[in-house]
Amino acid sequence: MIKSPTIAGLMLLTSGSIIMSQNAGSLEPQRSRTKLVMLGTGNPSPNPDRFGPASVVLVDNVPYLVDCGTGVVRRWTAAIRANKLQSLPVDLKTAFITHLHTDHTLGFAELIFTPWTNAAAGSPAAKRPLEVFGPPGLSAMTRNLLAAYAEDIRIRTSEGGSRGLSGSEGPLVNSHEISAGEIYRDDRVTVTAFQVPHGLWEHAYGFRFQTPDKTIVFSGDTAYTPEIGRQCNGCDLLVHEGGFNDDSTYFRAAHTNAGELARVAVEARPRQLILYHQRGANEEGIRIIRSKFSGPIVVAADLQVFE
Repeated sequence: MIKSPTIAGLMLLTSGSIIMSQNAGSLEPQRSRTKLVMLGTGNPSPNPDRFGPASVVLVDNVPYLVDCGTGVVRRWTAAIRANKLQSLPVDLKTAFITHLHTDHTLGFAELIFTPWTNAAAGSPAAKRPLEVFGPPGLSAMTRNLLAAYAEDIRIRTSEGGSRGLSGSEGPLVNSHEISAGEIYRDDRVTVTAFQVPHGLWEHAYGFRFQTPDKTIVFSGDTAYTPEIGRQCNGCDLLVHEGGFNDDSTYFRAAHTNAGELARVAVEARPRQLILYHQRGANEEGIRIIRSKFSGPIVVAADLQVFE
C-alpha cells in the first residue's frame, strides 16, 4: 500500500484499483472505472492456453477492443463469465488493430459476424455499426471479408433465413484507416496511435488509451523504440510484447528482447509492466528485465483482469 501526502486533512491510500479516502475516521472505497481484460496473450503458435492477441479496455462497462486474434468473441464471452463483467458478447462495437499480421486479425471475421448473428434484429446492438480503426489495408480486408461471406449474409437476411435476421441489412462495419496521432475520442476514452517498427511492415502501431482514471499503453508488435517510453511516461499499465532472451536478427528487427524491454521499462516507468504475445516460459528473460526495472512485472494469462 502506497501512501500519498496528506492534503487538507485528507489522506489518500491506494491499494490496487481501490482508492480509500480517510476523513473523520471513515473509509470510503472508490473503485476504478477502468479495467484491462486480456482475452488472448499468444502468438501464431496454436497454443490452446494462449489465444491470439486481443485485449479489452473496459471503461464503465463499455469495451474497447485492441486486436482481434483467433477466438476473440468467444474469449470475450469467457472473460465476461469468468470475471462476472457487466457487459454482453454483442457489446464489442469499437476495435483498434495494431497491424494486419494474421495472428492479430484472424478473429476479425468472428468480430464482424458473431455479434451480428446473435443480436436481435432491430435491437440497439444490431443497429449500431462495428467501428474498426487500423492501418492502411484494413478497408480492403473488411470489404473482402464481407464479400467472402456474401452468401451467408444473403441466406441469413432472406425470408425464412436465420431467426431474427430476416429482413435485416447484414452486418454494418465502418473501417477507418489511421495514421499517427489522436484517432478516437468519446466521453470515456481518448485513443492515440503511434508508429512502431515491426520488421517489414510499413504501418504498425501502438496505442495509448486515456480514460477518466487510467493511462494504458499497448506496444503492439515492435522492435525496441524510444516512442514507447515517451507514450507511457509513467503510465498506469504498459502492455508490451516480447521480453524473451532472443537475440536473433529477425527477432531484433520485429520484436523486443529481454534486454531491450528492460531498457523500455526504465524509460517508460509504468506502474505495472504486463507482458503478452508470449511463446512460453522464459524465466531468464524475466530475470534480465528485473535486473534493470524494479516495478511490478506480470506475464499475463488469457482472461486475466487488471484494474
